[in-house]
Amino acid sequence: MAETSPGDGLRSSPASSGEAAHAAIIALIRDGSIRPGERLREEKLAERLALSRTPVREALRRLEAEGIVEHRPRVGAVIRRLGQAEIVELYEMRIVLERTAAELAARHGIAAQFDTLAALNADIAAARADPVRGAAINQDFHRTLYGAARNRFLLEAARSLNNALLLLGPTTYVDEARIDVVLAEHEAIIAALRAGEPEAAGAAAAAHLESSLRYRLKALSA
Repeated sequence: MAETSPGDGLRSSPASSGEAAHAAIIALIRDGSIRPGERLREEKLAERLALSRTPVREALRRLEAEGIVEHRPRVGAVIRRLGQAEIVELYEMRIVLERTAAELAARHGIAAQFDTLAALNADIAAARADPVRGAAINQDFHRTLYGAARNRFLLEAARSLNNALLLLGPTTYVDEARIDVVLAEHEAIIAALRAGEPEAAGAAAAAHLESSLRYRLKALSA
């Protein structure tokens, strides 16, 4: 009898395949390989992910339940596209949460966390030639800011917005001028955090997202 390890059964189980398909599709959306409004053909996805159609079907059902995918009559599964009103509502919530995160981080964060934020901002600057990588580092920057707030309920509230953030579409980091603005806004947040000024940190975080919203809406109407 061939020897097996405890992990062998897990790797081959339908549940693990479904998880793998879900994670892979999320990654494709995050890096812009699949964009809002794009149709998801089950058989094409299965071929692309080197999986059978069953776990892909399960993943699409889960993504529909999470509000990332919608089923359109005579079309099938499609990545949801946020309308202008939804984008505004999303950013309104982000502003509330991130202002609070920055204020709490100014009170409870430590120098090492602020150093990490500064290092991530430098990494964004170094990734100018790779907008997708820069956008991914930016996500790490914001996650680190929430972590510095040291509030598990705030962190959970922020996580609930993650699905909607995936639906914003291509990164705005393709614009060099936009990157310069982001870097400066991040520096303002970090400076207020290091100074231990909650009100200034919150205002800087809110201003950063208000700027991002204006840029998004401008791109939407272009």
